[in-house]
This record gives sequence, structure tokens and C-alpha cells, in this order.
Amino acid sequence: MRKVNQKGWLFVLPVVILVAFNALIPMMTVVNYSVQETFGDNVFFWHGLGWFEDILKSDRFQAALGRQAFFTFLILIIEVPLGVIIALSMPRKGFWVPVCLVTMALPMLIPWNVVGAMWNIFTLPDIGLLGYFLNHVLGVTYDMTQNPTAAWITIITMDVWHWTSLVVLLCYAGLVSIPDAYYQAAKIDGASNWAVFRYIQLPKMKQVLTIAVLLRFMDSFNVYTEPFVLTGGGPGNSTTLLSIDLVKIALGQFDLGPAAAMSLIYFAITLFASWLFYTLMTRHDVK
Repeated sequence: MRKVNQKGWLFVLPVVILVAFNALIPMMTVVNYSVQETFGDNVFFWHGLGWFEDILKSDRFQAALGRQAFFTFLILIIEVPLGVIIALSMPRKGFWVPVCLVTMALPMLIPWNVVGAMWNIFTLPDIGLLGYFLNHVLGVTYDMTQNPTAAWITIITMDVWHWTSLVVLLCYAGLVSIPDAYYQAAKIDGASNWAVFRYIQLPKMKQVLTIAVLLRFMDSFNVYTEPFVLTGGGPGNSTTLLSIDLVKIALGQFDLGPAAAMSLIYFAITLFASWLFYTLMTRHDVK
């Protein structure tokens, strides 16, 4: 029986300890606040699970959760297929490969708050290039500051522009790992383009697609900076996602107990949904 070398854990252990330290202390603080009430001066009163019950029964929480789930659903059904299509269209050899890869990576290099500010200016109806073009050239009534539909279209378009590249790069990495012999065999058998995609490319991309879906789900379900900078949750509460509402409760209203309970519920939903995605996408894998 081959002996497994465990010395590799020595290199990972410092990082594990650091991450655990940085994660456990804030988590313990949040749990402490979620079961207590405070009126300042660090005086706490036991409240039990009351905050959790109030949050789960709150119409405000349910509405924000619905908007967050709707946003994530739209992101996944747009970005994942679009990323696959773009990856399939990119060259595998030649001069244009690095050009395409660098172009795809550029949106992800821009800081999140800059992306939100950039799209805010870009889409303003009077001074923004896109907003001015739609309103004054095409004659389309477009104002994301007043129209909820326009605000939703803007934040979805912004996220697709910013993060589809991640799916593209992951899928492209899976495609370039496919040996040429697979394509040669398919060509000899007279396989159609759809058959090549269905039986050669898609199975080889399954692992990277799983990673892409998980990353895009977690990122989009916890997104905050870009939509907050872009719309601030408005007009009204039409784009107030769960993350934005959580910050409003914690910092705007300074209701630490409800905010802590809400953040733990938020974390539990994200963790469960991520596990569910991973289980469904890997259940047919050969062990």
C-alpha cells in the first residue's frame, strides 16, 4: 500500500489558521448580536431567537430576498450560456488568442465601485453617452433613476458586462484542454457541430462549468457594491437587493440584532444553495 505524504499540509496550515482566525471572530460576534438586544454602552439583553423569527416573517425581508433571487436567476441564465458561446467562438491558436484573452480579462480588472460609478455616469439620461443616445437620438424613454424596469435592465447589463468574462475564461480553459484526436475522430465519423459540442466539448467543460456556476451564483447572490453605487437600491426599493437591505438595517438604522440575524440567514441560504448546485451538477460523476 502506497504511503500518503502529509507534509503538504504544513504549507497550507498557516493560511488555514489565518483564514479561520479572520472568519471565526467576526462570525462569533455576529452570532452574539443575533441573540441579544442592545441599547448602547455595550449593555446587552438576551433576546433568544426572536430576531430570527421577526426577520423570517418580515415582508421587507421576503421582498428583498425575492429581488435577490430574481437577480441571481437572470444572471445565471444569461451569463453561463453567453460565456459558453463566446468561449466556443474564440480561436484556439494563433495571434488572436492572447488578444482575445486579454480583452476578456479587462472588465474583471476594474474595481467594483468604479464599475458602478462608470455605468451610473454612462447611463444618466442627460449627460451619459448611452442615456443621451437612447433618449435624444433614438427617442426611447430611458431613465434608470425614475423607471424601475430601466434600473433593472441597467444593473443586469452591467453585471453581464463585468462578469461574463469569468465564465468565458473558465470555459475556454476547458476547451483548450481537449486533445485534437477527439475532433479528428469526430470528423472521421461525420459528426455534426452539435454532436461535437454535446458529446466532446460539453463533457470536458463540465468541471469548469460547475465552478463557473458556483462562483457566479455566490457572487451574484451576495453582490452589493455595483448595484448600490449604480442605483442605491432605487428608484424606491425596486432594486434593493438583500445585500443592500442588510447594510441599510445594520448601518442606516443601526439595528444590530436584526442585522446580525439577517446576515446569518443570508449566509445559511447561500451555503445551502451552493451545496445544492454542486450536488445536482456532480451527482452523475463517476466516483
